[in-house]
Amino acid sequence: MPVFSVLRVALTGPESTGKTTLSRLLAEHYSTTWAPEYARYYLEQHGPGYVLADLERIAKGQLRAEQNALQAAQLQGRPLFFCDTDLLVIKIWAEHAFGICPPWILRRIEEQRYDLVLLLNVDLPWEPDPLREHPNHRQYFYDLYQRELREQMSNYAEISGTPEERLEQACFHVDTLLGKTGAWRLPATFRA
Repeated sequence: MPVFSVLRVALTGPESTGKTTLSRLLAEHYSTTWAPEYARYYLEQHGPGYVLADLERIAKGQLRAEQNALQAAQLQGRPLFFCDTDLLVIKIWAEHAFGICPPWILRRIEEQRYDLVLLLNVDLPWEPDPLREHPNHRQYFYDLYQRELREQMSNYAEISGTPEERLEQACFHVDTLLGKTGAWRLPATFRA
């Protein structure tokens, strides 16, 4: 089976903005794969206390999850896959918690570009969770993500509103990406 280029769509943004739910819904909508957020799995296994070395392990786990989702999308012949979070989350997390981000993560962010990044706004209510830390700093972090994406000159779109509106907006941007790249030339049975 020939290997073909698969588009990468990342969902990023502060805590409790619906990244996981929207990633799952988009993967279902487009009948493709998604890379779950590895940080949640890691912290559930090791507890909410962490050091910088833990963030590096989380970053490596996230990259493995993305690689697995990519390979699965290729095997299924899908034109794209979704990533529930990205290394930008690790960068902002590390710089906020420890004042630095490991250089290899910064290099990887530069090397690994996404075809589209969906930046989720903080207009959903905060959902308490023992693994979440900053209920009163979401706008601050949102502004950091927005600035980083602009500085990277990323192809990104801001997503806001109700969960239904978020899905509709995200699908619009993904459909636009697929149309621009010509990747949306699948049989109608694969279309959502």
